[in-house]
Amino acid sequence: MKNQDNEILRHLPSVDALLKHEILAALTQDLGQDVITDAVRQALDTMRQDILSGRNLAKESLVPLILESSTQALSQFKRPFYQRVVNATGVILHTALGRAVLAQEALDEIQSELAGYTRLQTDIDTGKRASRDSGIEKLLQQLTGTEAATVVNNNAAATALVLNTVANGKEVIVSRGQLVEIGGAFRLPDVMAFSGARLVEVGTTNKTHARDYENAITEDTAAILRVHPSNYKIEGFSSEVPLDTMIKIAHDHNLPLIDDVGAGSLIDMSQFGFDPEPTLPQSVAAGSDIITSSADKLIGASQGGIILGKADWIARIRKNQFARIVRVGKLTLAALEATLKLFMDERLAQKRVPSLAMIVRHPEDLKAMAEEMGRQLGTVKNAVIKTQPGFSQTGSGSLPTQNLPTTVLAITPTALSEQDLAQRLRQYTPPIFTRIQNDQVLIDPRTLQAGEDVIVIEAVTSILD
Repeated sequence: MKNQDNEILRHLPSVDALLKHEILAALTQDLGQDVITDAVRQALDTMRQDILSGRNLAKESLVPLILESSTQALSQFKRPFYQRVVNATGVILHTALGRAVLAQEALDEIQSELAGYTRLQTDIDTGKRASRDSGIEKLLQQLTGTEAATVVNNNAAATALVLNTVANGKEVIVSRGQLVEIGGAFRLPDVMAFSGARLVEVGTTNKTHARDYENAITEDTAAILRVHPSNYKIEGFSSEVPLDTMIKIAHDHNLPLIDDVGAGSLIDMSQFGFDPEPTLPQSVAAGSDIITSSADKLIGASQGGIILGKADWIARIRKNQFARIVRVGKLTLAALEATLKLFMDERLAQKRVPSLAMIVRHPEDLKAMAEEMGRQLGTVKNAVIKTQPGFSQTGSGSLPTQNLPTTVLAITPTALSEQDLAQRLRQYTPPIFTRIQNDQVLIDPRTLQAGEDVIVIEAVTSILD
């Protein structure tokens, strides 16, 4: 170590001296002494390592740099990690950004009904313990026609719980074309193995026939499983067995048919020009014994897994010890209840459920919004800004390969790279997430919430000017 380094190290202030500085002393009341002390020690350790690694620093700069590092760390600590962000990517159900935006009715119910103690699993008439998801069950019975229903924390948990209840130690038949991998590298065969069920693959990747299911049934078969491939499509020379045929095969052999619907739409999305997707009411009407789906995605509530089906099967699923491990809390139930009530009037759901409202937004409205944003940014320096046709996506494995036409605001920065601009937008308050394509930063108005266009305009202007 050089003598110069020794000299600089001797001028490093003590923790106690730094804590007396007015900048840090003012934060003590909000954050507490321990948090501030830890931040100062971390900043001092970092500074010491910088000096030892050869960083050239003047001794009079040490205190200001340590204070700056400490206050930045404390500012990040004070700010919620799960903070509000602006989604300008055009991906409606963006997993990294919290997927479905909750309806205002769901937020209101959480604030008004869950502020203190709340009825969770008690019967008001008898005062005795009751099922915590009985309120959700009644709504799903009315919306889908199912005999019974329960809720867990996501669809993967719903699938694992169902398979463990129905087929632990036994065989479940699945088409090879339906062995999906969902986000985070979770694969259906792995979920099945975790549940205790033994996978029996039938057919080929692109074609599965009714006879494939019939020939695979043995005395060890516990169920037939259909999985809707909600995050991809197999097109061309391909075919799958229709649901009603699969149900008949299962019931002819006294087996239950489990239908994993995936995104779990309550309404027919083909009325908006999309390719037909299975809905929960359709699966119930077809005679599926057990049905699983997500509670967010095309329903638009908070993350959860819905299980519908025949009453005796749902009763067995509820009694499974694994059900307690994956049960949901009051926040999820309140958000789901408020969201499901909106679907009692389909037209109301299209307006009030943010996910649906964004999906059905008219391309001409998006074009007008993008052009107005472009007009307001017309005088911004250091960038070329224009509007151009583009596409949005539903995201999170919903409505796969079905792009939504939109108009994007395309920004080509001239004084910094597009990567730098995107990063600075993410570091803005609130953070703004965009897409990068063809050396441009793209802003899609489809996923902007009310008033967020103003935030984006202010952020772009501030960064570029």
